[in-house]
Amino acid sequence: MDQKKLAIWLKAIVVGCALCGLALFGFILPRYLAYAAEEVPDLPHTAWNVFMWVLAVPCYAVLVCIWRMSDEIKRDNSFSLENAKLLKYIALLAGLDSALLLVGNLAFMLTKHSVPTLALASAILCFVGLAMSVGAACLSHLVHKAAVAQEEGD
Repeated sequence: MDQKKLAIWLKAIVVGCALCGLALFGFILPRYLAYAAEEVPDLPHTAWNVFMWVLAVPCYAVLVCIWRMSDEIKRDNSFSLENAKLLKYIALLAGLDSALLLVGNLAFMLTKHSVPTLALASAILCFVGLAMSVGAACLSHLVHKAAVAQEEGD
């Protein structure tokens, strides 16, 4: 697969992820939270909705970083310092989002404004976010080393 096709596929995946995120944060989670509010009358589903949208901001920032990386890949510049920097941003954003989810979920649990399924889903998402953060940090390091080696070779 050549670089241009790979870049097009990456951009298509970014658009697909953005649309899935919009469906999740705009339709699925609000309906689930409304249902959960019926089961637990004092559940502040509006606060949970706002919290979920706050959590979505770093996710969409990651999609912007991936979009910019696909532009570099399209220019046949996969192993560049710019891509290493973008991967570092992705690692930081994933770590920030995981920490924010953990703190927010703990706050909702301590104030008795959570349900077990939300707590379990939040714990799983925290782990996934931390795994993505570590993976992006490792990739950033490797891409940085490859970019430096490529510059020395040129």
